[in-house]
Amino acid sequence: MKYKKRLLARKLTNMLKRFAVVVVTGGRQVGKSTLLTHELPDWEAIVFDPVTDVGNARHDPDLFLDNHPPPLILDEIQYAPELVASIKRRVDRPTTPSTGDGEHANTAGRRVSQYVLTGSQQWSVLKSISESLAGRAVFLDLEGFCLTEIAQASGEDSWLEHYLREPREFPASAPPRLTLSRTLYEQLWRGFLPETDTLELDWIADFHRAYLRTYIERDARLVTDVSDWQQFGRFVRLAAALTAQEINHSQLGRELGVTPQTARRWLATLQATFQWYEVPAYHGNTVKRIGSKPKGYLADTGLACSLQAISTPQALAGHPLAGALFESAVVAEIRKLAGTLATPPVLYHWRSQGGAEVDLLLERDGTFFPIEIKLTSHPSSRDTRGIDAFRATYPHLKIAPGLVIAPAARFEPLSRHVCALPWDCR
Repeated sequence: MKYKKRLLARKLTNMLKRFAVVVVTGGRQVGKSTLLTHELPDWEAIVFDPVTDVGNARHDPDLFLDNHPPPLILDEIQYAPELVASIKRRVDRPTTPSTGDGEHANTAGRRVSQYVLTGSQQWSVLKSISESLAGRAVFLDLEGFCLTEIAQASGEDSWLEHYLREPREFPASAPPRLTLSRTLYEQLWRGFLPETDTLELDWIADFHRAYLRTYIERDARLVTDVSDWQQFGRFVRLAAALTAQEINHSQLGRELGVTPQTARRWLATLQATFQWYEVPAYHGNTVKRIGSKPKGYLADTGLACSLQAISTPQALAGHPLAGALFESAVVAEIRKLAGTLATPPVLYHWRSQGGAEVDLLLERDGTFFPIEIKLTSHPSSRDTRGIDAFRATYPHLKIAPGLVIAPAARFEPLSRHVCALPWDCR
């Protein structure tokens, strides 16, 4: 399979120049190992296993590291947490800028670019890394492909970066569209995991079933204790059906006959394994008038289609979840592009008790960027009502021109303060 350059590769390179330890996190099969193999071809890489104590690393971490000198990639570090303390001691050893062995030091006198750790579970091990290696380690979150990576287009100055930097100038210069070889529905049905990017359509469903089986039988079992794994599997399918909706733990529990506390714990399990994320509600100064529930999203639309037994891209066209899956894909795309920025925006959603809502609200530098997401090829001024309501509710906020992101053919104004943006812009 041909390697596709990741937008975060440049950020990884810059991190390696400044930090002793770089931790690359992300869900199963998002391309962590592939990224490191291609960007760091001369580094030794060791993959840990939940059953086998590879190289006796868990039993004697110091001896293990003595026999595997840096620079070193430690893949799936959560299976060998005993190494963390040993790594801390080693990166704390002072060195000089000229060590004679190819190492170099940062301004604090520590070795730089010596260890890259990867993890696919946001659990106690990664927490211990952030605590034990504070000031020594930096985290890089990797997700599935974004559209720019799928099209292998230049990653310089994405539409999101332009929009956040110069929102008032953004409507004057339409960003170019990407050249994609697939229809919208096929891309949503395939999903954005690197493995599905090259598979023939006939094998996509098999891949997703195997992925989900491995996830439930391996990853989830290491994070949480579940007495009925069949019921947990039904919970994952229910979560897929509720993607792009506000989260109600009581409703989730009632649907499956479990307590709200259990539903909350299982959602935390999905988050801990990077299969689910949430966007909090924006409150502002009118707390009592605004809904406080976060919106939840399944991380990959292909997995959501598999969980909902959507058999083909054509079947997705008339499915009730099509709009929610499109919103999930666009929010994920914005998260991926935001991850490449030095200062990513904070993400919210907004909904009033009267029903007005904005799907996504970005905040950076004291400015709010409202975004609506519509599955329509012809967005109109009617699709700007939520953004207009947000402006009316918060007249004293600094609010940038809004966007309606849709599978539209062109970039065009819809009202004085809102433009339509094709979802496949670069």
